[in-house]
This record gives sequence, C-alpha cells and structure tokens, in this order.
Amino acid sequence: MNTLKKLTPLWLQQLLLALGRSLRFRLVLVFLLLAVAVAATFISGAQKAFSIGWREAARPLLADYVDRLHSEITQTPGGVPNIEKAMALTERLPITITITGPQTNWQSHPEDHDHDHGHWQRERDGAERHPRDQDWKPLLQQTSADGHTVTFGINKDNFERRPRLLAYALGTLFLLTLLAYLYVRHLLRPLDSIRAGAQRFGAGNFEQTIAVRHPKRPDELGELAQAINTMGADIYQMLEAKRALLLAISHELRSPLTRARLNTELLPETPEVQASRDALLQDLALMRDLVTDLLESERLANGHAALSREPTNLRELVAEVVKSLSTSMPPITQQLAADLDRLPLPWLDRTRLRLLLRNLLDNALRHSSNASQAPCLTIEHAHNPAGEPVVRITVRDFGSGVAEDALPHLAEPFYRPDSARTRTSGGVGLGLYLCKRVAQAHGGSLSVRNAQPGLEVLVELPIQNQLAIK
Repeated sequence: MNTLKKLTPLWLQQLLLALGRSLRFRLVLVFLLLAVAVAATFISGAQKAFSIGWREAARPLLADYVDRLHSEITQTPGGVPNIEKAMALTERLPITITITGPQTNWQSHPEDHDHDHGHWQRERDGAERHPRDQDWKPLLQQTSADGHTVTFGINKDNFERRPRLLAYALGTLFLLTLLAYLYVRHLLRPLDSIRAGAQRFGAGNFEQTIAVRHPKRPDELGELAQAINTMGADIYQMLEAKRALLLAISHELRSPLTRARLNTELLPETPEVQASRDALLQDLALMRDLVTDLLESERLANGHAALSREPTNLRELVAEVVKSLSTSMPPITQQLAADLDRLPLPWLDRTRLRLLLRNLLDNALRHSSNASQAPCLTIEHAHNPAGEPVVRITVRDFGSGVAEDALPHLAEPFYRPDSARTRTSGGVGLGLYLCKRVAQAHGGSLSVRNAQPGLEVLVELPIQNQLAIK
C-alpha cells in the first residue's frame, strides 16, 4: 500500500482525497451505481422471462416463414432454385441464402461462412451454440424436388451498428451522470454558505448571517442555516452581555480604587505602617492596571475601535518604552533594522503600540529572571504571506517556555499556564490578550511559539500611509 502511494502522483492523491471527502461525488456515485444495478437487473430479468418458452412459440412461425421464402425461390419449372429471386430476397430482407445441389451451388454472402441457424441464434442472444439448438437446423433448411438444399440465415452486416449504438448509450449515460452531478451540486450549494458562515461566527464576525434559500419555505438545509443563524445571534448576545458587564464593573471600580489609593497615600509615613502602606499601594496599582487593561481590551474588541493613527518613529518609541521599565529588571537586547530610519514612518496608533510593546517586554522580563540571556527585541520591515509590507515585531525571552498544548491559549483573557498567582510570576493573564487586540485593531496578527529555549511572540502590523487610511 505504501509503495503504491509513493508511485501515485501527488495531484492524483489530492484528487482522490478530495473526491473521497466530497458529498456531491459520493451521492452521484451512489445514484449511478443504483441506476446501473437496476438496469442490469431489469434487462437480465426481462431476457430470462422472454427466453422461457420462446422457442416453442417461434418454431411454427419460423417454419411457415421459411416455407414461404423457399416457395418464392423455387417457383420455376422443375423446382430448381432461382438465383435471381434469391438475390432479390437478400437485398430486400436481412437474410443470407446458401444453395447447394447437383446443378447449382451459390452463396449470397460468400465472405460470411456462418450462415446456419447457430449464427442466427448467436446473433439473437449473443450466446454460444447450445446442443438443443440443433433442433432448429431442419427449420432453416429446405430441400427442393431436384435435390437442391436451401439454407437460410441472418445477415450479420445488419448488426455492425451495435458499437455505434453502444457509444451512443455510453454518451447518454455520461450526460445523465453530468446532469445528476450538477443537480446534486445545486441542491447542496447551501452547504458552502453554511460552512463559510460557521467559519465567520467562529472568528467572531456575527454581522453577516448565512443566506437562506427560499426563506418562506425552506428545505432541510435552509432550516439548518436558520438554526445556525439563531445560534450565532444567541452567542453574539451573550458576548455583548459579557462585554457590557465587564465595562460596567470596570467603570464602577475606578472610583473606589481612586479613593482607596488617595486614602492610602494620606497615611503617615511612619516605620510602623510604611511596609503595609507600600504593599497596599502596590495592590491598588495592580487593580488599577487590571481595570485599565479590561476597559482597553473591550474597546479594541468592539471591531469598530477608533485608532488615533499618526506617523510613528519606532526607534524613538522603543527607547521610550524600554526606559520606562523598571531598572531592576535585566537589560533588553535590541535589534532594530537600519531601514526603520530610511523608509517612511508607518501610520500607527502610538498609544496602543506603546501599550503593546510594554506588555510584551514586561512579559519577557518577568520570565527571564533566571535565564542565560537577556530578552531580545527585534523590529524590521518585512512582507506577510500575501506579499503585503508589514512591520514585524519579535520579542523573545530565554526562560523555560511553556507546554505545547498551552500555546493556543496564551492569548486568551485571564489564561495562565501556571496555577500560581504570585507577584514574581506575573499578572492575571491579560497582557498577551491585550497585545492581540491591539494587533488585530491595526489589521495585523499575533502568534506565539516556543523558541527552545524561551518563548517568542511575533507581531505583524500592516504598513499604511495616510492616503490609504483616509
């Protein structure tokens, strides 16, 4: 099996795989096999039914017909067969005549050496001569009074059209199969719309519903599309309710957090309360950042997030973000491409991009406390798989990395690969989620992979100028 697979061309393997997965192809194949089976059963059954007893029914008719033909040939003085009348009969009827005797030996079709009843029988049903067919020999031969024997047979030249008829039958079968495939494709075309709609819903796009053919009188596929549309609308409402709840809670928490921070800062800076005061201020700052990140992520998740784009000097922005980070953290290795200064400045949301860089670098620094190398930041101009120019931002740490099964979930809100929630291990799991929202709001993407050692985050932002934005 493996050897046969290696010998099969790749395009043929792909075609066979596509046909094996095609519901249309399988339905047409089932219909075709069913049609062939029904036709074969009907034809074989009809042949069997008509073959029973036909010999006995046809024997007297054939004998009378042969007598008439023989009488027409031998209507001469002395009963000698007339060759001219025999030739006239073969031209008028699809038969062969052979005359043998003491005076005349003649064949209407000398090139055909099989004029006996066996040939006639084989031409009728395609079978080999059966021993019982020997009983038909006296019926097809007549002997005149002068000793001449006249043998009648079927002219096989009249059956030369059978290959042409077979070609017509095959062509008709192919045409019917093609029409059946087109009809099945038309019937199952809503499945393409349903699959595309399910993919849109899975990507979070609930604005465009699945088109329903004949919505007033839908068929089974139409009912399925309506059910998926209803499910999508319910999911969208639940997501909107979740976002509204998060926004409401975040807004409501801002005021008490501000008052608590103000009251904490008014505490006397005495040695007795200084440690508790600093710890409380740190916790309040963490809660403030959490609320801010929640609000920002939900604004960016709206799909209509308003970006304040402006020409952004990436080199200056990186220097600003790196400087704002804690000096107690390890240093950051920067690899900024030289063309960042030569090419036109990309139009980006400076505030959101600063937030993205800060979260990525903070996450890398947090997981590099015991690493062999400092985190590395790389920014360069590149092209995405579609050939469009992009700004590629890569942040890599040299820590322990994460499990492979955790990679797809790292950019989900509140997800953390470890169960511990300490100050040294990180925040609450909104950093990469917020970075992903910033990238998507710019029309870009974010991906995460294990770099062995460490974790690497890749962000690609499309390069747009002012004219393209307007």
